[in-house]
Amino acid sequence: MKVIVFDLDDTLYDELSYVKSGFHEVASFIAKKYNVAEVETNKWMWSRLQTHGRGSIFDDVLRHYGIYTKKVAKECLSVYRTHKPNISLPDNTLIFLKSISSYPLYIVTDGNKIVQHNKLEALGLYPIMKHCYVTHRYGKKNAKPSPYCFTHIMRQEKVESQDIVYVGDNPRKDFVGIKPLGFKTIRIMTGQHKHIEMPEEYEADDRIKTLQDLKFFL
Repeated sequence: MKVIVFDLDDTLYDELSYVKSGFHEVASFIAKKYNVAEVETNKWMWSRLQTHGRGSIFDDVLRHYGIYTKKVAKECLSVYRTHKPNISLPDNTLIFLKSISSYPLYIVTDGNKIVQHNKLEALGLYPIMKHCYVTHRYGKKNAKPSPYCFTHIMRQEKVESQDIVYVGDNPRKDFVGIKPLGFKTIRIMTGQHKHIEMPEEYEADDRIKTLQDLKFFL
């Protein structure tokens, strides 16, 4: 392999740490605005996440406390999306990324442009990576499974698709668009998607349990 590309969420760090950070900020916002106990609000949202997933969690918590309006729900979402997250790369991930720094390293990640930028900044990934592609900067049509950002990396590095390995965690979208083009795909079995099994065309060429296992494919 000549080039290594990583997904971000649940690949290089545990995305739930970002969610916890965001909930803390939203709970603080609600507490200041309505004098509702911050700890209780935070606990309520976290419990709701476990039982119902993300969905309309800010609408739900505001309704639970009898303070819902569409305006305040939008304010909560804005607080969540624009906050500076209290997250960090695991030590072993940082050590591993530094150990493979002789390779050109990239990130391709979907999601809200501000949210993903704040994550990348908080995790200290900009100085480590040659470039971090937030797909939504190029229009939602170029989000995964679109190969748009991957073919851009291929041209930039002047390599063939088989010279690029992509490490991701979500078989619903991470590999299906680039695998037929010859990119090497590796699925890391971490995060919220680790128990999902998909048809062969959606699955990666190989699987690893930890990021450090990637060294066996380089």
